[in-house]
Amino acid sequence: MEQMPKISESEWEIMKIVWKEHPLTAEQIVHMLPKGMEWSDQTVRTFINRLVKKKALGYEKSGRSYLYFPRISEKECVRAESRSFLNRVFNGAAGLMMTNFLEETPLSDQEIERLQRILTEKQGKGSQDASRPKP
Repeated sequence: MEQMPKISESEWEIMKIVWKEHPLTAEQIVHMLPKGMEWSDQTVRTFINRLVKKKALGYEKSGRSYLYFPRISEKECVRAESRSFLNRVFNGAAGLMMTNFLEETPLSDQEIERLQRILTEKQGKGSQDASRPKP
Protein backbone atom coordinates (compact mmCIF):
# COMPACT_ATOMS: atom_id res chain seq x y z
CA MET A 1 0.00 0.00 0.00
CA GLU A 2 1.44 3.37 -1.03
CA GLN A 3 0.31 5.43 2.01
CA MET A 4 -1.41 4.38 5.20
CA PRO A 5 -4.88 5.93 5.49
CA LYS A 6 -5.69 8.23 8.41
CA ILE A 7 -8.19 6.34 10.55
CA SER A 8 -10.35 8.16 13.10
CA GLU A 9 -10.87 6.89 16.64
CA SER A 10 -14.36 5.63 15.77
CA GLU A 11 -13.09 3.90 12.63
CA TRP A 12 -10.46 2.16 14.77
CA GLU A 13 -13.31 0.47 16.67
CA ILE A 14 -14.61 -0.99 13.42
CA MET A 15 -11.13 -2.03 12.28
CA LYS A 16 -10.40 -3.81 15.59
CA ILE A 17 -13.47 -5.97 15.05
CA VAL A 18 -12.65 -6.75 11.42
CA TRP A 19 -8.99 -7.48 12.20
CA LYS A 20 -10.08 -9.97 14.85
CA GLU A 21 -12.52 -11.82 12.61
CA HIS A 22 -13.33 -11.51 8.92
CA PRO A 23 -15.07 -11.45 6.57
CA LEU A 24 -18.07 -9.89 8.33
CA THR A 25 -21.32 -8.28 7.28
CA ALA A 26 -22.20 -4.80 8.56
CA GLU A 27 -24.86 -6.40 10.78
CA GLN A 28 -22.28 -8.74 12.33
CA ILE A 29 -19.99 -5.79 12.99
CA VAL A 30 -22.84 -3.97 14.77
CA HIS A 31 -23.41 -6.99 17.02
CA MET A 32 -19.71 -7.29 17.83
CA LEU A 33 -19.30 -3.68 19.03
CA PRO A 34 -18.05 -3.36 22.62
CA LYS A 35 -20.69 -3.12 25.33
CA GLY A 36 -21.80 0.45 25.91
CA MET A 37 -21.08 1.50 22.34
CA GLU A 38 -24.58 1.93 21.05
CA TRP A 39 -24.10 3.10 17.50
CA SER A 40 -27.00 2.79 15.11
CA ASP A 41 -26.75 0.52 12.07
CA GLN A 42 -26.50 3.64 9.90
CA THR A 43 -23.59 5.04 11.94
CA VAL A 44 -21.67 1.76 11.58
CA ARG A 45 -22.40 1.66 7.85
CA THR A 46 -21.12 5.24 7.53
CA PHE A 47 -17.83 4.27 9.21
CA ILE A 48 -17.57 1.15 7.04
CA ASN A 49 -18.12 3.20 3.88
CA ARG A 50 -15.43 5.68 4.96
CA LEU A 51 -13.01 2.82 5.58
CA VAL A 52 -13.79 1.34 2.16
CA LYS A 53 -13.13 4.75 0.52
CA LYS A 54 -9.85 5.01 2.43
CA LYS A 55 -8.97 1.50 1.19
CA ALA A 56 -8.61 0.21 4.76
CA LEU A 57 -11.48 -2.22 4.17
CA GLY A 58 -12.37 -4.26 1.12
CA TYR A 59 -15.61 -6.06 0.41
CA GLU A 60 -17.15 -8.79 -1.66
CA LYS A 61 -20.79 -9.33 -2.47
CA SER A 62 -22.34 -12.46 -1.00
CA GLY A 63 -25.96 -12.87 -1.99
CA ARG A 64 -27.74 -9.75 -0.80
CA SER A 65 -25.02 -8.84 1.70
CA TYR A 66 -21.52 -7.44 1.58
CA LEU A 67 -18.70 -9.15 3.43
CA TYR A 68 -15.99 -6.80 4.71
CA PHE A 69 -12.34 -7.67 5.24
CA PRO A 70 -9.20 -5.66 6.11
CA ARG A 71 -6.98 -4.45 3.30
CA ILE A 72 -4.30 -3.26 5.70
CA SER A 73 -2.82 -5.19 8.60
CA GLU A 74 -3.25 -4.16 12.20
CA LYS A 75 0.52 -4.18 12.65
CA GLU A 76 1.05 -1.79 9.71
CA CYS A 77 -1.66 0.51 11.00
CA VAL A 78 -0.34 0.55 14.57
CA ARG A 79 3.19 1.23 13.29
CA ALA A 80 2.01 4.19 11.16
CA GLU A 81 -0.12 5.59 13.98
CA SER A 82 2.76 5.24 16.44
CA ARG A 83 5.12 7.05 14.06
CA SER A 84 2.58 9.82 13.54
CA PHE A 85 2.03 10.20 17.30
CA LEU A 86 5.79 10.22 17.99
CA ASN A 87 6.38 12.94 15.39
CA ARG A 88 3.32 15.00 16.31
CA VAL A 89 3.65 14.95 20.11
CA PHE A 90 7.35 14.32 20.80
CA ASN A 91 8.89 15.83 17.66
CA GLY A 92 10.26 12.40 16.73
CA ALA A 93 12.18 11.95 20.02
CA ALA A 94 11.54 8.29 20.91
CA GLY A 95 13.65 8.49 24.10
CA LEU A 96 11.59 11.42 25.39
CA MET A 97 8.36 9.57 24.64
CA MET A 98 9.56 6.40 26.38
CA THR A 99 10.74 8.33 29.42
CA ASN A 100 7.39 10.10 29.65
CA PHE A 101 5.42 6.85 29.43
CA LEU A 102 7.67 5.03 31.90
CA GLU A 103 7.39 7.83 34.47
CA GLU A 104 3.62 8.10 34.12
CA THR A 105 2.51 4.47 33.69
CA PRO A 106 2.35 1.82 36.43
CA LEU A 107 4.07 -1.37 35.23
CA SER A 108 4.03 -4.94 36.53
CA ASP A 109 7.28 -6.75 37.30
CA GLN A 110 6.74 -8.83 34.14
CA GLU A 111 6.35 -5.72 32.00
CA ILE A 112 9.51 -4.20 33.52
CA GLU A 113 11.47 -7.41 32.84
CA ARG A 114 10.25 -7.45 29.23
CA LEU A 115 11.26 -3.81 28.74
CA GLN A 116 14.67 -4.53 30.25
CA ARG A 117 15.16 -7.44 27.81
CA ILE A 118 14.19 -5.25 24.85
CA LEU A 119 16.57 -2.49 25.94
CA THR A 120 19.40 -4.99 26.49
CA GLU A 121 18.83 -6.42 23.00
CA LYS A 122 18.73 -2.91 21.53
CA GLN A 123 21.93 -2.03 23.36
CA GLY A 124 23.65 -5.11 21.90
CA LYS A 125 22.51 -4.26 18.39
CA GLY A 126 23.66 -0.66 18.81
CA SER A 127 27.18 -1.69 19.78
CA GLN A 128 27.29 -4.13 16.84
CA ASP A 129 26.23 -1.36 14.46
CA ALA A 130 28.84 1.00 15.94
CA SER A 131 31.63 -1.53 15.41
CA ARG A 132 30.83 -1.99 11.73
CA PRO A 133 33.02 0.00 9.35
CA LYS A 134 31.24 2.89 7.66
CA PRO A 135 31.13 2.71 3.83
